[in-house]
Amino acid sequence: MKTSEFFRPDMAKRLDGLAELATDCRYTWAHGADEIWRALNEELWNLTRNPWLVLQSVSHAHLEELADDRYFLEQLRSAVSAHRLALSEARWFQQCHEQKAELKKIAYFSMEFGLSEALPLYSGGLGLLAGDHLKAASDLGLPLVGVGLLYQNGYFRQDFDADGNQIALYPSSNVSDMPITPVRDANGEWLRIKLLTPYQLWVRVWQAQIGRISLYLLDTNDPINHPVDRCIATELYGGGSTHRLAQEILLGIGGWRVLRALGHVPDVCHLNEGHAAFVVLERARDLMREINIDFAAALTITRAGNLFTTHTPVEAGFDRFNPELVNTQLGLYAKELDIDLATLLSLGRKPGNSDPKEPFNMAYLAIHGSAAVNGVSRLHGEVSREIFSPLFPSWSKYEIPVTHVTNGVHVPTWDSKEADELWTHFCGKDRWLYDSARLTEQFRPVSDRELWQLRANNRARLVQFVRDEYGRELNIHSNLSESELEKRVLRIFDPNVMTIGFARRFATYKRPNLLLTDPDRLARILCNPSRPVQLVISGKAHPADLPGQQLIRAWQQFMHRPEIRERAVFLSDYDMITAEFLVQGVDLWINTPRRPWEACGTSGMKILVNGGLNLSEMDGWWAEAYTPEVGWSLNGEEGEHSDREQAELLYRLLEEEIVPTFYDRNENGLPERWTKIMRASMTTLTPHFSANRMAREYTEHFYLPLSGSYRERAADGAERGIGLAHWLQRINVSWAKIHVTQVQIENREAEHFFCLHLYLGDLTPEDVSVQLFSEPAPGITDSIHDVETGRPIPGAVNGYVYAITIPAVRPIGDYTPRIIPRHAGCRVPMETQRILWIK
Repeated sequence: MKTSEFFRPDMAKRLDGLAELATDCRYTWAHGADEIWRALNEELWNLTRNPWLVLQSVSHAHLEELADDRYFLEQLRSAVSAHRLALSEARWFQQCHEQKAELKKIAYFSMEFGLSEALPLYSGGLGLLAGDHLKAASDLGLPLVGVGLLYQNGYFRQDFDADGNQIALYPSSNVSDMPITPVRDANGEWLRIKLLTPYQLWVRVWQAQIGRISLYLLDTNDPINHPVDRCIATELYGGGSTHRLAQEILLGIGGWRVLRALGHVPDVCHLNEGHAAFVVLERARDLMREINIDFAAALTITRAGNLFTTHTPVEAGFDRFNPELVNTQLGLYAKELDIDLATLLSLGRKPGNSDPKEPFNMAYLAIHGSAAVNGVSRLHGEVSREIFSPLFPSWSKYEIPVTHVTNGVHVPTWDSKEADELWTHFCGKDRWLYDSARLTEQFRPVSDRELWQLRANNRARLVQFVRDEYGRELNIHSNLSESELEKRVLRIFDPNVMTIGFARRFATYKRPNLLLTDPDRLARILCNPSRPVQLVISGKAHPADLPGQQLIRAWQQFMHRPEIRERAVFLSDYDMITAEFLVQGVDLWINTPRRPWEACGTSGMKILVNGGLNLSEMDGWWAEAYTPEVGWSLNGEEGEHSDREQAELLYRLLEEEIVPTFYDRNENGLPERWTKIMRASMTTLTPHFSANRMAREYTEHFYLPLSGSYRERAADGAERGIGLAHWLQRINVSWAKIHVTQVQIENREAEHFFCLHLYLGDLTPEDVSVQLFSEPAPGITDSIHDVETGRPIPGAVNGYVYAITIPAVRPIGDYTPRIIPRHAGCRVPMETQRILWIK
């Protein structure tokens, strides 16, 4: 947005770039303009962190004053100049990949984005991860655009009644207060697209700017729509199945059409969870019309450029829809794809399913329409291979085509001012803009004194925030005088006391009350006279999750115990602002999920840059990160443990090891053992568990290869893609005709000999691979041996003798011959699950 569009002409030149800064969410991590927003309205800025709202609220008289203030104008010119330079200079992608890669555009689809409290478009970890992904993409210069929905209410806000029961509130979001602008077409009109699923629906398009990245947000709140349809994007994850299906159609089908209307032709579509899976259908439909091919061929071609990231650790967590509802909403759309409803439904079901009532699974659709699938931690990759094994019947669990990219956090968003200054001193200002491999060695010389001063500063800021929030809530719910209120507030927390944080969504599998298993023992830990501890808790339970709300109520009741009122607090309405103070200020972050139900978890990553330490279950990212040198573990990897046993370990670690380590000081007053762990955690974990590393992995492992594969299939009128589609069809028709008539397996001294007579029916030797397969085993690198095409069987049609001799490094019974499809351009078993085991 140009300044001239917001200010009077006589002020526009002097205040050039002010509105540009206010509408770019880059302000959430690049803080060069913070003093400008404070100069406009410090109180509103501190409360909202929304520069666009601050800018709109300021009076013209105050703007006139600032427009004549030479110091302010110098600050503004400096901030605008730095901002524009940051958006134009070459970054990691331009320097390392742009010239040699065909990757021109990535489209990142997500149901939620956690970018800023100024844009309430998220509910939890999935959205915050998506927001951090866009921010890292901007830092690295990736050619990426985001696609999401603009919610009129967003996720709920949290309050409590006198008994500690959660109250869900849904304040309307005023679009004019958000740092977004309507997207205009070539004629300057607001871009609107039309969907017919199953009735006419007009979709408006907005744009949020995140540095170099544009995020397009879809909205149905158009007066031309039916009043019910205007509510499709009212609430994030609100309503029933019909409402949710409408939202996911809007995101996937509508999102692709918006990109095409804007002239974007993505090489790669990245589906952040299955909510966006309908984009695989619309992308294929678009290609069908463009080059006049059928749906099967179009899906084969476009699939090569689709990536599906799953964040769900349990099979029951995926969105499912009744087939009758799918028929109602997408029956007409199936006709646009030139397929019948049964074919459409099969894309969201297990292979060979004949149950007409089987629900339509959005994760299955995403897998059937993508060339690659990944989980979000190493352990989650293993769990996901188990979850998705029904889609790959007869294949070994080791070959289920699900890999992983462990999540990371956008470090500049979550570091404190002091942490940023310390890291800048040792590693340079641009440390997160390029490959961060050298940061470990660069930061290691940091002294104990510097580390401990960082913790003191961060903890003091958190204590002040806790006092402010506690005072606000106390003022609302009590009749104390101003002096009594001030005394109560000042007694809350101590900036020199060890501070523990626990904040997340309250769900039973996260076991947020494991720490509360023995309230009396916890109270003794908090109130230890020589080694006191203070505890800050925060988090929401879904309005429909009654067990989760009960867990919150138990904490609320604990907080009312007289002896711990000054040592423990529950901060209501957990949001990004609260999270920022917590991850910067706590000394210890506790995470207690029930393994392996934490797909990754990123809250504990956010404390790393700030010198906080982790005590966590060996689940998600901590299963990769943990060593005794960097934090503490609840040992969930060593067999099964009951909740009570793990609670006992949790208390013992706090009482006997963690709290004593924090308070054990040398002659200079420094906790040497604690700062040693801090240094190890900060240097080894911060660079690796960053969104910088994550986005580079996605680029090199997925975006670049998938882009090349898609362009190869689409080149020359999609000749190769169409040929592959025909080959897949031939494999499906002819596979059942393959048979083996003779199998010979012998042990010959130090070797194993295998021989079989294979009849291929209508296929050729070039269409198949014959292999010896054995389950992977420690110390053995070759578990699969390819058997070269043998000699023809005399007098047989497409009959061949396949034979191989291998070293007898393991028992002969460990090996099983098998036959799988083979095609140079086909991803097996992602695109064809055919396999024949020779028993």
